[in-house]
Amino acid sequence: MPRRLIPHPGLSVLLVVVWLLMSNSVSWGGLLLGVIFGIVLPLFTAPFWPDRPAVRFGAAFVYLGVVLWDIVVANFAVARVILFTRDADLKSEWLVVPIELTTPEAITVLAGTISLTPGTVSSDVSACGRYLLVHALSSPDPAADIARIKQRYEARLKRVFA
Repeated sequence: MPRRLIPHPGLSVLLVVVWLLMSNSVSWGGLLLGVIFGIVLPLFTAPFWPDRPAVRFGAAFVYLGVVLWDIVVANFAVARVILFTRDADLKSEWLVVPIELTTPEAITVLAGTISLTPGTVSSDVSACGRYLLVHALSSPDPAADIARIKQRYEARLKRVFA
């Protein structure tokens, strides 16, 4: 019965939190409206997610911590590159990252993570879904950057979406 009422519990919680953040205040009325949205919207969208992936929330929180840390570190790295690197010394690269993730949700989270991290932007997924095209602002060693993406993000996403 609870699964029928709340088909996507993670999405429901996320909707409530986003609603409270967007309303910029916490009140009983705002919380009640957020809970209503958190229940009604997933009920209407459930038929569009017949094969939703199983998500391990413990691994997802660890992944979120890694991503937040990498965003902070990358901000300082990009600032250093912008302030102290001449244009002639800048080594921007297009990286072709082979991916082993198979679900569209996991690939989307990987691409979003790469784009959220300053200094990198994911720009395309191959038609076969096995490669991700990423632009790096400064990449003196493209192979090391590809290995870092696979080790820090893809390996953890495999555990999140296992």
